Amino acid sequence: MSPAASTSLHHVVTRVRRGSGVAAALFGAALCAAAHAQSWPARPVRLVHGFAPGSAIDVSSRPLAALLSEQLGQTFSVEPRPGATGQLANEFVARAAADGYTLLAAPGTSLTAAPHLQKAPYDSLRDFAPVAMTTAFSFLLVAHPAVPAKTARDLIALARARPGYLTYGSTGVGSGFHLAGELFSSLASVKLVHVPYRGGGSAAIPDLLSGRVDLMWDSFGTVRAQVLAGKLRAIGVTGTTRIAALPDVPTIAESGLPGYDLVGWHGILAPAGTPREVIDRLNTTINRTLDRSDLRASWAQQGFDTPQLGSEQFAQRMRRDFEAYGKLIKAIGLQAQ
Repeated sequence: MSPAASTSLHHVVTRVRRGSGVAAALFGAALCAAAHAQSWPARPVRLVHGFAPGSAIDVSSRPLAALLSEQLGQTFSVEPRPGATGQLANEFVARAAADGYTLLAAPGTSLTAAPHLQKAPYDSLRDFAPVAMTTAFSFLLVAHPAVPAKTARDLIALARARPGYLTYGSTGVGSGFHLAGELFSSLASVKLVHVPYRGGGSAAIPDLLSGRVDLMWDSFGTVRAQVLAGKLRAIGVTGTTRIAALPDVPTIAESGLPGYDLVGWHGILAPAGTPREVIDRLNTTINRTLDRSDLRASWAQQGFDTPQLGSEQFAQRMRRDFEAYGKLIKAIGLQAQ
C-alpha cells in the first residue's frame, strides 16, 4: 500500500472512530435523559408563586399540587414568595437548577405585562420553559356597597362627575388587575386612582370591605365569599362571557363599555434548560389532572376554566401575550417605573 493510500485510509478510520464516539455520546445522553425522566420526581418538588396566601394563584395552585402529589408519588409543596408583582418568585425560579424540582406557578401578566412597566431581573421569554397553562379566567370588578354604582355605565357616570375621586386596589403595578383598571379608565375616558398592594389582591380586601378603597378587579375565587354574602357588589366581568357561577352579573362590555375585554391565565413554568422529557411528563400529568371532573367542577365555582394546551402551544400564547401587552401598555400611555 502506498504511503498516500495509507495516510488516506488512516484519516477515514479516524473519522469513523470519531463519528462512532459522537454517536455513542449522543446515545448515552439520550439514555441519561430518558432515565432522568423515568426517575423524576425522586424527591419533593417546590411550586413557587409570587403572591400572598389566599390570592388567585394560591387558590389554584394548592389543589393542583395535591393532585400532582397523588399522581406522581412525591410531595408537591406550594411556596409563596410575595413581592414586586411576582418578580421575586419569578427571579428565584429563573435562577434555580433546571432539574424539575423547582417550578413556578404564575399569573400570565406577571410574566407578559409587568416586565413592560418594571425592569425585570430576568427575561420572561428566554429564562423559562413553559410547561402547562392551568387556568383561564375573566376578572370581576367589585365595589364597596357604599359606591352608588351598579353597572359599568353607572360607574362611568360617577367617575366623570368626580374625576380622581374613586380608588381601586390591585396586586401591584403591571398586574392584570392594574391593567384592567387602566384599560377601563382609558376606554371610558375617566380618571381612577390606582392603589397597589404588596403580595396579592387578598391584601386589598380588608381596605375594600372597610371602604378605604372603592373598587377592585380580581378573580372571582378571591372575592367569591364577600360577593355572595353581599359585602361587596359585583359590577361586571372583564371578558366577553359571563361567569357561570354569577349568571346575573353582566360583562363590562354589555353593561356600559363596549369593546372592553381582558382575561387572565395561570401557568406552570420551569427554569430554562429543564430536560424536555421532564417538561413533557409534567405537561401530560397536569393536563390529565385538569380533565378530572371533580377539579373542573370545583374550579368552575371559582370562575376558572381548565385549558389543556401542549407546552409549545403554551409558549406561543406567552409570546403573543407579551407582544400584545406591550402594545396595550403603550397605547394607554402607561409609563415604565
